[in-house]
Amino acid sequence: MNAEKNGTTATPAYQQLKDYVRKMIETGQWRLGDMIPTELSLAAEFALSRMTVNRALRELVSENVLTRVRGRGTFITDRRYQSTLIEIRGIAEEIRSRGDAHRSKVLLLEATHNAAALQTLELPQNGTAFHSRIVHFENDVPIQFEDRYVNSLIFPDYLDQDFESETPNEYMMRVAPAQGAEYWITARKTNAMVRQALMMPIGEPCLVLRRRTEAQRQIASDVTLWHPASRYKLNGRY
Repeated sequence: MNAEKNGTTATPAYQQLKDYVRKMIETGQWRLGDMIPTELSLAAEFALSRMTVNRALRELVSENVLTRVRGRGTFITDRRYQSTLIEIRGIAEEIRSRGDAHRSKVLLLEATHNAAALQTLELPQNGTAFHSRIVHFENDVPIQFEDRYVNSLIFPDYLDQDFESETPNEYMMRVAPAQGAEYWITARKTNAMVRQALMMPIGEPCLVLRRRTEAQRQIASDVTLWHPASRYKLNGRY
């Protein structure tokens, strides 16, 4: 691709590629749900570096024009199903938006070789993951038990953080912002550890959100968030 002149300013190559992708979609040559050519193919076709192509596609993913599916490829986002995607804010931001006070208490912060966690994070069997358990309070009332496993390759300084001053979500978004996420929402009974941490009576159910996020084209974090059903309402937008 040649830089196009607009007055005295050249259009960057990555922006030209973004414009090309949008044009292919708008003209119907690429349809919703179609898989687009690989980064390598686009780099060869337009004589661009892989870094330039990656930047263009990464920005289109963040703009919800494209969707990346691990192990399969990059697809044109099918907006017909967009209403099933929910955006959920971090617990501290959510609490502060209501004008309430947030604080957290760290129960556990450790390195682990847990086989299930390593598999979920797609780390080597002899690798290391980081594990944290944190209780979040709204006006000194516990409303969330956060049980999180973290990719140590993406966040090597995770264990050095003060998570009573900054939440793991805030830290990770600052260091390596999420590029995608999967959610599972269920209603479940608690175990004794969660029930005691959240000061719940025996028998009260929890609203449980499990979220697996991606960053830097890797699984970055796998977190299970427990909320007392009597004290918490899940808010989102789409």
